[in-house]
Amino acid sequence: MPQRGHEPSPGNPEQVIDEQRREIERLREDLRRSEAERQRLRRENEKLKEELDAARRAVYRQAAPFSRGTRVAAPRRPGRKAGAAYGPRAHRRPPSQVDETYEARLPQGCPHCHGAVRPVRVATQYQEELPVQRPVVRAFHIHIGQCVRCRRRVQGRHPLQTSDALGAAAVQWGPQTVALAVLLNKRFGLPYGKIAALLRDRFGLTVTRGGLVHAVHRAARQAQPTYAALRATVRGSPVVTADETSWRVDADLQWLWAFVTPETTVYAIQPGRGLAQAATVIGVDYAGVLQRDGWQSYRQFKQAAHQTCLAHLLRRCRVLLLDYPGQPCVTAVKALLQAALATRDAHRAGDVSAHGLAVARGHYIERLGRLLERTPSRRLRVRRFQQHLIVEFDAIFSFLFDPTLDATNWRAEHALRPAVVTRKTCGGGNRTARGADSQQVLASVLRTADQRGLDATHVLVALLTAPTPSVPPSLRAIPAVH
Repeated sequence: MPQRGHEPSPGNPEQVIDEQRREIERLREDLRRSEAERQRLRRENEKLKEELDAARRAVYRQAAPFSRGTRVAAPRRPGRKAGAAYGPRAHRRPPSQVDETYEARLPQGCPHCHGAVRPVRVATQYQEELPVQRPVVRAFHIHIGQCVRCRRRVQGRHPLQTSDALGAAAVQWGPQTVALAVLLNKRFGLPYGKIAALLRDRFGLTVTRGGLVHAVHRAARQAQPTYAALRATVRGSPVVTADETSWRVDADLQWLWAFVTPETTVYAIQPGRGLAQAATVIGVDYAGVLQRDGWQSYRQFKQAAHQTCLAHLLRRCRVLLLDYPGQPCVTAVKALLQAALATRDAHRAGDVSAHGLAVARGHYIERLGRLLERTPSRRLRVRRFQQHLIVEFDAIFSFLFDPTLDATNWRAEHALRPAVVTRKTCGGGNRTARGADSQQVLASVLRTADQRGLDATHVLVALLTAPTPSVPPSLRAIPAVH
C-alpha cells in the first residue's frame, strides 16, 4: 500500500494506453452524437423557416391564392345567390348606335307540335361583334424631282407614310400595325412570336419576329425627342416618386428605374442602382421632394427634401412582430405611424385644422424621438430596424408638413407593375442594349399617355408619321401638380 501523502506509482503503460484509447473512442462517439443532433436541429430550423415564409406570403400576398390550404367540409354553392342575397342586379345597357338590323322571323309551324303560330310581340336583342379584318394595302406614288437651283433630289411625302425608304424597303407596315405591335409588346408584355401569330391569324398579315423587332426599334427612334422631353419634365417637377427593380439585359443584371409624377413617368434601364444611375434622370442636384423607399442611394440627393415610404416601415413592423411578438418598441412605432396617417386623412377630410395638424406633427416627432433614444433591443433585426428609423428620421413625417405629399412611393410601385409582368413573360428583360433602350423609351411614352388620358394608338401613329422625330403637343411639358 502506498504511504499517505505520496502519489500512487504509475501502472502498466499498456493499461494506461488502453484507457486513453477508450477515452478517445468515447469522445468520438459523443462528437458523432452531437453532430447528428446538430444536423437534426439544422433541418428542423430550415423547415420552420420555410413554414414561416409560407405564412408570411399567405398574409401579405397581393392576390388571393388558388388554394386555401384545406378543403372546406361543407362549401357554399358558388355563383349568385337566390332572393335578397343575390346582390346588385346589373346588366349591359343597350348600345347607343346600331349599325346592322336583322329580323328573326317566326317559323311556319310550332317546332314541337307543328301547329300554327300566332304573333304576340317583337323583342330586341343586341350583339356587339368585332368586324372581320383584312389588311388595307396602300400604294403611294412618290413624285421625285430635282431642285433647279441646288440640283438636289426632292421627294414627295404623304401624311400616312412612316418612312421615305424606297427600293428594297418599299414594302412597309402602316402606322396602325406598328402601333398595335408596340402596344402588345410594351404594354401587355406579349412576346414577338405571339404577336406575329396574332397578326397572321386575326388580320392575315404575314410578319416575322425580326421584322417586328425592327419596327419597334424604328418607333423608339421616332420617340427619342419625346423621351428627352419627358425626362426634362420629370427633372423640373417639384415632387418625384422613385423606385427600381431588377432587369436583365443580355442576361446581365441591371436595374429598371421609374421616376413618376402625377402626369409623367420616365423609365431608365441602368447598370446599377446607385446615385450615379438615379441622377441620370433627375440630376444629382435635384432640389424638389423625393418620395421613395429606404434604399440608401436616394439619401445621397443632398439638396432634395425626402419622404420615405411608410408602407415599407409598417410592413417591417408586421414582419418583426410575427417573429418577435410583443416587442414594445416595434409595437409603439407601428401604432405611431398608423396614428400619423390617420391624422393626415382627417386633415384632408377637413376634420383637423392646419394648427391641429402642426400640433399633432410635433407630438409624433417627439414620441418617435423618445422611442429611438431607448436602449436598443437585444434582437439583431430589431436593432437594425431602430437604426434604420434613426437614419430616416427626418424623412418620416414630411407628409405632415406638406399634406399634399404622398406618405408612400405607391406611384412608382404602380408604374413598375407592368414592367414586372413583361419581365416574367419575356425572359427577364431585354436581349440587347438596343432593345433595352427601346423598352425604356416606348414604355415611358405609353405610361405617360395613360396618365394624361390620351389614346396611346393615336400618340404612336403621330410619332410614326412625323417626317422627322418630334414631340407631339400632347406630350410636351405641362405644369407640374402634386
